[in-house]
Amino acid sequence: MPPTTRAERRRDLERRIVEVGRRHLVTQGAAGLSLRAVTRELGMVSSAVYRYVANRDELLTLLVVDAYTELADRVDAALDAAAAQRWDERVVTAGLAFRAWAAGDPASYALLYGSPVPGYEAPAERTVEPGTRVVLALARLVAEGSAAGEVARSGPVPVSGAALSADLERLAVGAGLAEDGEDVVGRALFLWSSLVGATSLEVFGQYGTDAVLSPADLLEHELRLALTVVRGR
Repeated sequence: MPPTTRAERRRDLERRIVEVGRRHLVTQGAAGLSLRAVTRELGMVSSAVYRYVANRDELLTLLVVDAYTELADRVDAALDAAAAQRWDERVVTAGLAFRAWAAGDPASYALLYGSPVPGYEAPAERTVEPGTRVVLALARLVAEGSAAGEVARSGPVPVSGAALSADLERLAVGAGLAEDGEDVVGRALFLWSSLVGATSLEVFGQYGTDAVLSPADLLEHELRLALTVVRGR
């Protein structure tokens, strides 16, 4: 049965637009996306689509939210399956799930972590929540390690400067991390930057064609090195 309510019709159309838009990401790249081209492939008149998706920026936002959500869902599923593991092993599990998604869909990864699209600014009210799910998962894992006494209370590199301290404290409050929140957030962001950096090197071909033949193994090694710093022991 076709969707009957306006909300259902909107969800159905947005789903179809996202499906086509993701295909166009592969062939055109984010900067080359065209809502008109997506509309043509859907076989619809522009006026019917523009009532729901007004322009290219709205299309990009739909794709960004979809990609962030799919990525975070993939990481959450991996963490759920590894619930019996230690917190630090689950960090590695989360990182490998992140990398597997990115390697499997480099066009969507590039939309999230590649070069900014000229003229487009992602609306925070729609993209921050899905876009921070993975780093918050890492922060919760670090907090778990801290609560278990497996993360040194005094970090290997102290936070220097009132401005940075205020930033980390603000982020900790936003993440709902109370005890040692500033320290936990700092270490989680270090893990996050290590994960994104290593994944981007692979996805964007910065390792070259034959220098690294087992990138998943390399990422696991790098995450385990990063965890030695995070533990501070």
